[in-house]
Amino acid sequence: MIRRTALLTAATALAGGVSWVVRAAWGLPTALGASQRQLRPTVAGSPQFAEGRFHNAMPTPALEPATARSGLLRQWHEDRHKGLPGAPVPLARPEVPEQASALAVTWYGHSSALLEVDGRRVLVDPVWAERVSPSPLLGPTRLHPVPVSIAGLPRVDAVLISHDHYDHLDLPTVRALLRTQSAPFVVPLGIGVHLRGWGVPENRIVELDWDQAATVAGLTLTCTEARHFSGRFFARNTTLWSSWVVAGPEHRVFFGGDTGYTPAFAGIGARLGPFDLTLQPIGAYNDAWHAIHMDPEEAVRAHGDLGGQVLVPIHWATFNLAFHRWAEPVERLVAAAQARDVTVVVPRPGERVDVLAPPPLVDWWTAVGSADDAPRAPLPTENGNRWTGPARRFSSRR
Repeated sequence: MIRRTALLTAATALAGGVSWVVRAAWGLPTALGASQRQLRPTVAGSPQFAEGRFHNAMPTPALEPATARSGLLRQWHEDRHKGLPGAPVPLARPEVPEQASALAVTWYGHSSALLEVDGRRVLVDPVWAERVSPSPLLGPTRLHPVPVSIAGLPRVDAVLISHDHYDHLDLPTVRALLRTQSAPFVVPLGIGVHLRGWGVPENRIVELDWDQAATVAGLTLTCTEARHFSGRFFARNTTLWSSWVVAGPEHRVFFGGDTGYTPAFAGIGARLGPFDLTLQPIGAYNDAWHAIHMDPEEAVRAHGDLGGQVLVPIHWATFNLAFHRWAEPVERLVAAAQARDVTVVVPRPGERVDVLAPPPLVDWWTAVGSADDAPRAPLPTENGNRWTGPARRFSSRR
């Protein structure tokens, strides 16, 4: 009897393990996107494509050898928790007018934002996923709830994608936008193959190489250089990465997406600027991958190269993707901006900013702090979000 019970227990445990593996792998092939074989015919003519992959305009190691790799595993073990907030991240309830304004931005977290430019709306790098990963059970999870559902978004005129990493191109979000919006997806070369495989119709896909442009709803959308890499599995650099310029009759916006610092910003500013607004990535930096992610000081420098007027930081606060403290990117950004007399606005997730009349800088992040800081009293939050304790996960009553 004892042996039979032990066998049943072992069988149950094995079945549970198999079940977990099945759930972790559910939908994996589709989420990974197009294969290298499917991608190559559509990208091989690009000047950026050679020897079977895309290249940056300057030498760009994705991971610094030797010194960086030697301490990376130790850093992962010791410092991973530093990127968690010390308290709930306060949300703002998006208040988007019925008609798009001359120039405004609503930040939803990470690199997802809604631009209003000369009466048109452009959604950039929309990611509404709980987890940025091909798996529903593995990968970095969201550090705050999304401020609004996809169904709650206003009608947009275009969806811009910077590259195919999971924190910028999310399969469930794409499918939701297919159901709720009619706007085209304007993407760098190769990403259209991912989208076609996910059911996006051909007439809603516009693929561009660097320095190519498309006109959508009276806006000129220009695919511009970035210093990064791509890939959704083992194969890297099979699709192009980019920044974007959104230009209307009166106003211009630069969207950095995800990039390391590059002298190309000065050229973009000279050709297509100056810019009323730049959205610059400031988080997930590390010495090990310095070439492909800007730090906050470099974001301020890039803003100056581009001839930017107002800087709004992106690529921070929402996912724990590096080893710095949660609040560190914005703290460093504000210090660097003040030293160079740069106008910075740091919205809460969900907050809309009128760029033509930018509000004064409000420090809301210090009260949140980082998990590595000393304990502090919890913040009151909006939208009914409540802190669920030491696991630092959120639930919502929405």
